[in-house]
Amino acid sequence: MNKDEEKLVVEGKEILCPICGHDKYWTRETLMNTAGASFLGFDWANKAATNYVCHQCGYVLWFLGK
Repeated sequence: MNKDEEKLVVEGKEILCPICGHDKYWTRETLMNTAGASFLGFDWANKAATNYVCHQCGYVLWFLGK
């Protein structure tokens, strides 16, 4: 988890929070759990997404790696 404020730029475009318009986020990684993997105890095998959390209002943007 990175609580430092940073701007979010995706494909050359600065992304503002769709809720409050703020331009700074902190980041975290979240596992994209699936029912099958969780049932079998393989949560660690799920893909991870990067979350950008608005530093002002807390709105979360999710980005899944390619």
